[in-house]
Amino acid sequence: MLEYTSSIDIQAPPKVVWNIMADVEHWPNWTPTVTSVTKLVPGPLGLGMAARIIQPKLPPAVWRVTEIHDGRDFTWVNRTPGLRVIGSHKIQPTPDGCRVMVSIRFAGLLAPIMGRLFRRLNEDYLATEARGLKARSESLAAAAAR
Repeated sequence: MLEYTSSIDIQAPPKVVWNIMADVEHWPNWTPTVTSVTKLVPGPLGLGMAARIIQPKLPPAVWRVTEIHDGRDFTWVNRTPGLRVIGSHKIQPTPDGCRVMVSIRFAGLLAPIMGRLFRRLNEDYLATEARGLKARSESLAAAAAR
C-alpha cells in the first residue's frame, strides 16, 4: 500500500479542530484543495455518511466514512474499479493544543500506478489541507478567547 501523510501542530483545542474537520461541507471555506462537498446522506459526519467531493485536477469522487471516533478521527474511502483510496484524519491532543495528521493510502490492483502518478499532487494537497485547518482553527480559537 502506498501512503502519503502530513502532520501539523495546531494551537487550538482539539474540539475546535474536530468541529471544523467534521463539517466537511464547509471544507471549501478553508482549503483550496476542495472546490465542493455535497453530502449524499443527511446529518452529521458519521459511520456510513457519504459525500461527493470535487477537487481541482481530480475527477469528482464519492467518499464514504468507514470508521469514526467522534472528536478524534475519521477514515473514509473512495472506491473505483481496481483502486481503493483511503483518507484518514486524526487529532492527537498536545500540551499547546493538538497535532493533526492527514493521510491518504492507495490499495488495489491500480494502486502502484495511481499512487505514484498522483504522488506530488497528494503530498501538496495534504500539506495544504493541514495548513488550512491550522489557520482556520487557530483563528476561531483566538476569536473565542477574546
